[in-house]
Amino acid sequence: MSVARDASTHRRGVAVLALQGDFEAHRRALSEIGVESFEAKRPRDLDEGDGLILPGGESTTLWKFFEMEPWEEAIAAFAASGRPILGTCAGAIVLAREVTNPRQKGMGLIDIGIERNAYGRQVDSFIGEVDAPALGPATPMPAVFIRAPRIRRVAAFVEVLGTHAGEPVLVRQNAVVAATFHPELTPDRRLHRLVFARQPARRSA
Repeated sequence: MSVARDASTHRRGVAVLALQGDFEAHRRALSEIGVESFEAKRPRDLDEGDGLILPGGESTTLWKFFEMEPWEEAIAAFAASGRPILGTCAGAIVLAREVTNPRQKGMGLIDIGIERNAYGRQVDSFIGEVDAPALGPATPMPAVFIRAPRIRRVAAFVEVLGTHAGEPVLVRQNAVVAATFHPELTPDRRLHRLVFARQPARRSA
């Protein structure tokens, strides 16, 4: 099934994939910086997005949803359009070219190798600091790592925007950004601003 985009489609703001995971927290974060958003529940919804967030959750569960409808084709077309995409935790895994532990499919929209659950189990989740000068002030960014993956390989043309303990945790290739942590679970909105601040502002009531 093809996913064709109608040039006359009305754009509604940032599409937040709402199949599972913490999509509501991302919508709150976008609201706090004055950016419109909506829940994307069908592949055709992406036509109405100025940007796209693939939230945290469980990457294997996401792929089960993707097998039921043409999500993969819709997301690939979205990326090809040059509109910004942010994938966090499980979303970063879905975007990666190579996925291990165990090996599974990745969309290859950002040329990295990523290892699932690389810090351990749920009890090993932690709050750390990300050094990310690209996000503005030199103050480290607080970051929540929940059953987080680790980036094991970064292609030469992929930009490392942030590190934790010397390892890349925030990377960008063209308009696609992947974070191994959950920026939506802290008050720091620098990452959402970096990716989406140029999207249409929220209308006044």
